[in-house]
Amino acid sequence: MRSVTGRGCARGLAVGALLGLAAYDLSFTASTGRSAWPAVLVLGIGLAAVLWSVARRPRWLTPQLRTAAPAVLSLLYSAGAILAGHSELFGPGEIVILLTLTFIAVRHCPQPWAAVCGVLDGLALLALPARYFHSVTDDNLLLVTTIGLVLVGATAGFAGYLRSLDYRRTVAVTETRRAERLAIAADLHDFVAHHVTGILVQTQVARMMATSRPADLDPVLSGIERAATEALASMRRTVGVLRDAGPDAADRRPAGDLAAVAELVDGFASPVQKVVLRRDPALPDDLPHEVQAAAFRVVQEALTNVRRHAADAAEVTVGLRRAGRRLEVTVTDDGRGGTQLPAAAHGGGFGLVGLTERVTALGGELRAGPRAGGGWEVRAVFPAGRP
Repeated sequence: MRSVTGRGCARGLAVGALLGLAAYDLSFTASTGRSAWPAVLVLGIGLAAVLWSVARRPRWLTPQLRTAAPAVLSLLYSAGAILAGHSELFGPGEIVILLTLTFIAVRHCPQPWAAVCGVLDGLALLALPARYFHSVTDDNLLLVTTIGLVLVGATAGFAGYLRSLDYRRTVAVTETRRAERLAIAADLHDFVAHHVTGILVQTQVARMMATSRPADLDPVLSGIERAATEALASMRRTVGVLRDAGPDAADRRPAGDLAAVAELVDGFASPVQKVVLRRDPALPDDLPHEVQAAAFRVVQEALTNVRRHAADAAEVTVGLRRAGRRLEVTVTDDGRGGTQLPAAAHGGGFGLVGLTERVTALGGELRAGPRAGGGWEVRAVFPAGRP
């Protein structure tokens, strides 16, 4: 509240000072006995361009029109005085207005209008001395023009610097939002692909059991129902984050931890596949969140790949253990690569690529390959702090 009040007071003082300078220009012009209407027109249009409230500004009053129209009027005023051969006064009000419009043009006008309007405002300011001094060799003209050139250069340079900061900020915000949405999309793929693949496998199991073991169908159907419910819940959470991409969207992004690995393993088990979780009792629960989330992703992707590529595996083992300052995650199976999934359900083959990027970004290592005794193993090692 104090900062808002302070900004309001500063703006009021600036507006009052600008109006006071413009009134000084008009009073000084009137005191010379010359016609004041050109100065009234130039100063009036300039003040309207600078002070018109953003909330009440019509759409047609673009930054280009705001900054170019007063500059053109000022140039016409100066050109008329030069051609008429008589001196016309200029004051600090018009100078401040043109400098302000130069700042607005360089910072806020779209390209290439920023350069065009900035040059127009700068030329209008530099032409002010010629309105009064008609001799190009006049020392006063050269001095005042030099001062004006310095003021225009400093104002345009400062506005250009702020414009570059605005651009960098916009790019950073855009890239951050893009990266966040890509991460959310990756999470949606991970969760839904895992659950949908499970639904497909368990549906195939149910079809096989329908004729041979119909009494054992209930657990399989319950697993299908649970996987479908979790897939829908994951989609709702993720789409909710995408719709409400606020500053805390990353905190609400679906993510797993070591505690969720046990639920993942329980949900993966089926009547034809045994899944065992071997967790080191010495493994703490307060590991860094990003490490736990990455470990969860490794287990999730490895289990999904078992369903896709090793549906004949009878036993799958998930291991979590602390080795000094490192967390070791392993997923092994005894499958021979046989699968009955349709080709369209095998995926694009980029799951392990994304996992490798996620693991190496945390300073870890990921390896996947065949086991010596048959089957497949996925092994990830993460730095996990002090033992």
